[in-house]
Amino acid sequence: MKPVNTIKLELESRSVNESFARATVAAFAAQLDPNVEEISDIKTAVSEAVTNCIVHAYPDCVGKIYIYAAIYENGKFKVKIKDKGKGIEDVEKAMEPLYTTLGGERAGLGFAVMESFCDKIKVKSKPGKGTTVTLEKIFSGRSATDDRS
Repeated sequence: MKPVNTIKLELESRSVNESFARATVAAFAAQLDPNVEEISDIKTAVSEAVTNCIVHAYPDCVGKIYIYAAIYENGKFKVKIKDKGKGIEDVEKAMEPLYTTLGGERAGLGFAVMESFCDKIKVKSKPGKGTTVTLEKIFSGRSATDDRS
C-alpha cells in the first residue's frame, strides 16, 4: 500500500532533540485527527525509540537518527526510527521487559512501552550497523483520504 503523505527527519543523537522528534511526529500525525490518547501513545512510543538511539546506539558519541513517518489509507500511521550505531546483539532478548545492558537507572522497558502504545512493532538490527524500529498505529479519526488538498 502506498502512503498518502510522508515526512523524513534527520537529527543528531542529542537528548535535547528527543522532544523535537516526538513533537514533530505528533504534529504530522495530527492530520489523521487522532484523539488525545492516540496522539499521546505515538508521542510516547517515538520518545522511547529515539531515547534508545541516544542511549544505546551512540553511547560514546553523537550520531544520526533518521525518522520516516507515513500516513496510509484508513488511518494507518507508520513511523521508522533508524540509527547507524552499535546495533543489538540479540533483538529477542532486548525486547524482553526489564532487560537492559546498562543497569543503573535504566529500567529496560523501552520496547515494552513501545509495544503497549502501538498496534505493531518491528525491530531489525545488525551489530555494528545499526537498528531500525518500525511502529504502526491505526488512528480512529478520519480517513487519510478525507482531504487530499
